[in-house]
Amino acid sequence: MQSYAEGPVTEGDRPLGVYVHVPFCSVRCGYCDFNTYTADELGEGATRATYASSAIAEVRRAAETLGRRPVETVFFGGGTPTQLPADDLVRVLRALDEHLGLARDAEVTTEANPDSVTPASLARLREGGFTRISFGMQSAVPHVLATLDRTHDPARVPQAVRWAREAGFEQVSVDLIYGTPGESVDDWRATLDATVALEPDHVSAYALIVEDGTAFARKVRRGEVVMPDDDETADKYLLADAVLSDAGLGWYELSNWARDADARCRHNLLYWHGADWWGVGPGAHSHLAGRRWWNVKHPAAYAQRLERGESVEAGSEVVDAAGRRLEQVMLELRLREGLPLAALDAAGRAEVPDLVDRGLVLGDERLVLTLEGRLLADAVVRQLTP
Repeated sequence: MQSYAEGPVTEGDRPLGVYVHVPFCSVRCGYCDFNTYTADELGEGATRATYASSAIAEVRRAAETLGRRPVETVFFGGGTPTQLPADDLVRVLRALDEHLGLARDAEVTTEANPDSVTPASLARLREGGFTRISFGMQSAVPHVLATLDRTHDPARVPQAVRWAREAGFEQVSVDLIYGTPGESVDDWRATLDATVALEPDHVSAYALIVEDGTAFARKVRRGEVVMPDDDETADKYLLADAVLSDAGLGWYELSNWARDADARCRHNLLYWHGADWWGVGPGAHSHLAGRRWWNVKHPAAYAQRLERGESVEAGSEVVDAAGRRLEQVMLELRLREGLPLAALDAAGRAEVPDLVDRGLVLGDERLVLTLEGRLLADAVVRQLTP
């Protein structure tokens, strides 16, 4: 896949993805700073029952800008997309096909909580064109889930994965979080062992980050919970890589492992390679030919603007050449294929020998992070972009 930052490409050369943001959750997790709302937080003017119609109205507006342009990937995220009826998600997907056109081999993903699906809902999603599902498992240990405010029973995860397989999903992914206060190395190992037992096609594992303004951040500030130190977090990453690799899941991005190349998340690869995507939904971000914009955040304001025939855009920016180059270094260095040396300016190239000598990167024409380099990826990026 050619990177947008590597050089001029025509609009038709850049793959197009669509992200559909579904901003509903049954419970707000204390660590989450995503644009999500529980039923009590929605207020007037926005309901789950009318959300699909609002999203479809934005799809029509996207088609006015894009015309017929094959959509390579679609990703329903949130929030919890499966808080909506499966029929509503299928309606939005059909609108994308009708107004933009899905590529023949389009990857269509939805995120889901294990307790937000049934055999019938999964069968309907698969029948309606969804090919991939990503379950928010986070942990297999009850006290860790409780700290994260996750409400599902860990025993429900294998059941949900089995239902997805029986429904015919081509790929099943599992999302994990490590570094939760109170999570021991043995707890994390138990989660990894439970994950491997599911035989997933894909695993994402992210270190818990304390985001400003969240309930979790307030607990940390008050000393109610203590975050693990960097060494413990690094040890858990190394354990994840070892366990997942032994199970046949190879890393292809710092926080993502896949059974093989076909199981890699093509939608996320569009982001990491600087392609185009249209974000549907309140607060969703889009990128088209170097221009970025983002939608109004509240579902009520989003719905009301669409009803009045107004733009839902809240702001925008144009990414210049220097910005694109910086983003390419930040994103492509995270990938197993690495970063083209040509993407660096002279100052960045001058830093490469030192990084090689320290065992953080390998390669000549492309720079690839070593395992040690993966632990220090942010520092490597800073050194390459002085």
